[in-house]
Amino acid sequence: MAIPLFTTISYNTTATHRHRYLHHPIFSYNKQLLCCASSSPPVSSNFVGSEAGVCLSIGTHLIPHPDKVEKGGEDAFFVSSHGGGVIAVADGVSGWAEKDVNPALFSRELMTNASIFVQDQEVDYNPRNLIRKAHAATTSIGSATAVVAMLERNGTLKIANVGDCGLRVIRKGQIVYSTSPQEHYFDCPYQLSSEAIGQTFLDATVTTVELMEEDTIVVGSDGLFDNVFDREIVSVLNSCNNVSDAAKALANLAHNHSKDTSFDSPYSQEARTQGFDVPWWKKIMGMKLTGGKLDDVTVIVGQVKSSLSS
Repeated sequence: MAIPLFTTISYNTTATHRHRYLHHPIFSYNKQLLCCASSSPPVSSNFVGSEAGVCLSIGTHLIPHPDKVEKGGEDAFFVSSHGGGVIAVADGVSGWAEKDVNPALFSRELMTNASIFVQDQEVDYNPRNLIRKAHAATTSIGSATAVVAMLERNGTLKIANVGDCGLRVIRKGQIVYSTSPQEHYFDCPYQLSSEAIGQTFLDATVTTVELMEEDTIVVGSDGLFDNVFDREIVSVLNSCNNVSDAAKALANLAHNHSKDTSFDSPYSQEARTQGFDVPWWKKIMGMKLTGGKLDDVTVIVGQVKSSLSS
């Protein structure tokens, strides 16, 4: 369970975290898709820009936490063909549920606002500015981690990240760029919040990466990266024929790993490095803390294409 900054919550080694789910397109102009909570089955989408230069062909897939299917989970995202393509993911911090606050409301409103402001002049096609505008307009109580990626037509990918949503750039079967999670301490990520104690756009890690045609980017909530190793991401991409299949395969892999108590996941490995493990008497027996982290899984896969060839 992700920890909000308003309180201290004692750590539980059972892996249950934040989450989200599904399909609700509300903007038809500029090929935008906003996805937020629903009880519908997972969906995939594909958007390609039409101006000269490069653009993203995008596939998406979302799977909710097994215990949050009915309520839809707590992730939200939107994609847009504006510029060369825009991708944004927000992951509502689940610890707010202990205060009788629906953790999904903040992440959904944040992404709704991001989709509204993506073409705003003050945003100036800058992901940190988009986070600033979207966060300032969000009135729901709660908090969320977020990542925004905006591709220029010349191939420059601009990224702003607050917390532990993530992004990978894959080129010719190799990961050439990875975001790094921002945390106050284990399981307490940086988070945009309704509370003054939270982070703001000024705390975002901002990066630019020069992309080439056929590069692939993978963007997701921590439900993906806590359960799937980078080498597995590359392997899945190599085995899929298109971005929609890749997004679905990665989401399914993360979901399956999250339920496997014997899988030595990225999450369990990080927990052990932070001092969380089985009792000493189990260590004597050769046992260790293992298992995936039950969570919502949001996966967006984008491949860089020439707009003219598209």
